[in-house]
Amino acid sequence: MKSPLLSLPGAVSAEGVDEGVAAHYGDLFREQRTLADGTGFVDLSHRAVVAVTGDDRLSWLHLLLTQHVSDLPTGVATEALILSAHGHIEHALYLVDDGTTVWMHTEPDTQDALIAYLESMKFFYRVEVADRTSEFAVVHVPAGSIAEVPPGVVVRETPYGRDLFLPREDLESYAEKSGPPAGILAYEALRVEHHRPRLGFETDHRTIPHELGWIGTAVHLQKGCYRGQETVARVQNLGKPPRRLVFLHLDGSEVHLPGHGTELRLAEEGAEGRKIGFITTSVRHHELGPIALALVKRNVPLDAPLLADTTAAAQEVVVEP
Repeated sequence: MKSPLLSLPGAVSAEGVDEGVAAHYGDLFREQRTLADGTGFVDLSHRAVVAVTGDDRLSWLHLLLTQHVSDLPTGVATEALILSAHGHIEHALYLVDDGTTVWMHTEPDTQDALIAYLESMKFFYRVEVADRTSEFAVVHVPAGSIAEVPPGVVVRETPYGRDLFLPREDLESYAEKSGPPAGILAYEALRVEHHRPRLGFETDHRTIPHELGWIGTAVHLQKGCYRGQETVARVQNLGKPPRRLVFLHLDGSEVHLPGHGTELRLAEEGAEGRKIGFITTSVRHHELGPIALALVKRNVPLDAPLLADTTAAAQEVVVEP
C-alpha cells in the first residue's frame, strides 16, 4: 500500500519489505537527529494492522501469545510473539487494548498468515479478528515529543515513543501539522542503536526468542502454556541458545555497508575463516557512524574482532552468552 506522504518534498521510496513509505526525505542524518531530539514523526503506514474484539479477546490471546495479556490494563502497550510448535518465531506483535479492542501492528504483508492462524484457534471463544490495514495507518512519534495526539486515536506508549493507529484518511492532514517527517532509514538507525530486534531482519526460520533478548520484553516466563512454550522453558532452564544478538561498530572507512546476510568471521582467521554469524541490519548513524546488529554463535569470544566480508567490526554484548 503506497503512502500518500511519498508526495512530500524530497521523499524517496524505501525498497524491499518497507516499500510503500519513504526511506528518507533528502537528509538522513538530519532526520535521525530530529527523532533523537523528540520532534517529527515517521510514516509506518505500510505496516499491517490487525484488531481483535469481543469479550474474550484478552483471555483468548493469552492462550496463544508468549506474553501475559489476560489482565492487560487498558492503554498499556506490550509486545508478544507467536511461535511455531518447535519454538521458532513466526510473528512479532506490538499491542495495546483500548477497552473494547486489542490493536496490534506487525510486519508488512504478514496479516493474512497471522489472521489465518488466529481464526483457526477461535473455537468457542467470543472473539472477532479483522484486518484493519486499509483503514488505519501506523505513525511513530519519538520519545519526548510534545505533539498532540488527535482525539480518538489509539496510542501505544513505549520508552521509544508513541505508535498511533491513525485513520488512514487523516494521514496527510496529520503530516501537515506534525512535521518534519523522518524516513524509515532514520527510524531503523535508532532501532539498531537501541538494540531492538525486528522480525525478518534479526530472525530467520530457526530463531528462538532467547537469541534476540526477547525474553522479558515479549516473552513472559511465568504464564501458562502456548505453542512453542516447551522450547522456551527448556532453553531457559536447562541450556543456552545456540546464537546471540550482538551490536557491531563497523569500520567507518568503508564506502559500502555490509548488507543483511553478510557472513561474519573472526578477524584472526581472515576472509577465508569459518563462518561464525551474519549481519542482520546495518545502518549509518548520525553520531555512531556505521553500526549493525548481527547474530553470532554463542561461543564467539566477547572481545574478538570480527570481519563482515572485508569490513572490520568490533562487537558489544546484547545477549549474554
